Amino acid sequence: MPSYLARIYVTPKPGVVDPQGLSILGGLRSLGYHSVSAVRAGRYLEVQLGEASSQEAAESRTTEMCRQLLANPVIEDYRFEVVEGD
Repeated sequence: MPSYLARIYVTPKPGVVDPQGLSILGGLRSLGYHSVSAVRAGRYLEVQLGEASSQEAAESRTTEMCRQLLANPVIEDYRFEVVEGD
């Protein structure tokens, strides 16, 4: 069985206040990047899934992990890609 790697991106939902993004925006503007109009900060995770019976099984496992722990569904969105690992 092949092993898989999940690359997961978690970001605040639109409309949710993002203090970290606002802070980064302020920093960029103070450095002279006045054309930057918004910043949303999130998280990037790589999860080595080990062996799975199929790509679909690895994606299903990743969805479960995101729903149960890695993302807060009330205030965050997530997306991911699953690729065959080494």
